[in-house]
Amino acid sequence: MKYTNILIAVALLFFASCHKNSFTIDGTISGGAGKTIYIEELTPTEPLFLDSIRLDADGHFSYTAEIPYATFYNVHVTPTNYVMLQPEAGDKIVLTGDYDNLEGTYEVRGSQGSMLLWQLQSYSNMGSERLKEIVDIDQENRQRYGEDTKEYKAAKQYTDSLYFDAYTEQSEYVKKFIEQNEGSLVTLIALYKPFGARHALIDIDRDPSLLSYYDSVLDGLKASLPDNPHTIHFENSVAYLHHQYELYQQRQQAEVVVEQE
Repeated sequence: MKYTNILIAVALLFFASCHKNSFTIDGTISGGAGKTIYIEELTPTEPLFLDSIRLDADGHFSYTAEIPYATFYNVHVTPTNYVMLQPEAGDKIVLTGDYDNLEGTYEVRGSQGSMLLWQLQSYSNMGSERLKEIVDIDQENRQRYGEDTKEYKAAKQYTDSLYFDAYTEQSEYVKKFIEQNEGSLVTLIALYKPFGARHALIDIDRDPSLLSYYDSVLDGLKASLPDNPHTIHFENSVAYLHHQYELYQQRQQAEVVVEQE
């Protein structure tokens, strides 16, 4: 009897240990009955495919995995339609959304990091909708007036101002998000958020002084997650960016000297 009790205790301890170092996703995706989703880890260097799951007749799925360190996971419908999660060990994530537009409709709870990413993505979705409206207005003006007319050029100045205002609003939101969540892994994602398909919100090519946000994110991560692979990889990236900026400054100074001669 004592031996049996010991085995039960060991089994329970093992189960509790496994649960402590794992997370679960309980998802219900409308319009997804019988369809497939894909799970991948977003490692510091590349996405790593983990599993494919067929949704049941109610669009439901469940996924459990061990989590060796704080990192990111993507739930994919297609390569461009996915949501990003940032679970911690022990998280029980509840995910809902629409299969055909998962990124734009999803909701999440049960994970602080994942909820912060949801908040960030929701605001980004608003910016994308605003950008689409501005592009539609510009295309209508282009068709109405013709691209080389004075009327279109005047209208273009107006839509350009709308774009600038929308871009600035999104950029200021991301900066504040980074400041308010210092030390959180999700600040890495905020740092690289684009506006539309091409324009970075923290655009160090346009304004190198914005490297200070890279430094701020790195300082926070080194304080909270010093041994995390994402922190280590990001530290190397920031060092490279600073090196490139120093080379750029040296070239600029050399050009000034040549001009003065």
